[in-house]
Amino acid sequence: VYLIVFFVLLSGFFHPLITNTNFDVVVIGSFVLFVGLAGGILLYKASISDTKREIFFAAGFALIGISIYFIYEYAGRY
Repeated sequence: VYLIVFFVLLSGFFHPLITNTNFDVVVIGSFVLFVGLAGGILLYKASISDTKREIFFAAGFALIGISIYFIYEYAGRY
């Protein structure tokens, strides 16, 4: 619950309230941050797992790469 609140506030929860715009930015930002968080968790699982280390490692970096792609795509610089 604390992570959800932290990421929603981090992605600009108060900005749409102040500027009277849509909350789409908050939803997209939260989604991108959670994809990166899932990648980080999978990388942690790769460091402590003995059997599926390669799968966790590849999936973790893939999710972090997807998160970075979404960030650049949303920023319009890619």
